[in-house]
Amino acid sequence: QVELVESGGGSVQAGGSLTLSCVLNGLVIGRRCEAWFRRAPGKEREGVALLFGNLTTVYTESVRGRFVISRDDAKNTLYLQMNNLRPEDSATYYCAAPRSKVSCTGLAGVPYFGYSGQGIQVTVSS
Repeated sequence: QVELVESGGGSVQAGGSLTLSCVLNGLVIGRRCEAWFRRAPGKEREGVALLFGNLTTVYTESVRGRFVISRDDAKNTLYLQMNNLRPEDSATYYCAAPRSKVSCTGLAGVPYFGYSGQGIQVTVSS
């Protein structure tokens, strides 16, 4: 049974930092790809960061240079380090991994990977 469990969200002032963690239960991290997406109120789900098995990363333009996606293979855990946070980063964040027949093609596909966590709230105040 696959279960992705996020932690580390919260509230922070603009310019602050947070690190999100996601433990992948029932999946082996690093074999294909893992990612983070977010959903802000009234907006569509948005792929934020994608990490391929070979450690190649892809970021949406609005977070490039501020967010870092990484993984710890020994802990089977995915991370999202978020720096210099802005109010527009406020959203519910989800970690995601693709089902067996889903391709790791890009950020647009991340919300449709098939496996995702329960979501964790990040609130950035100005």
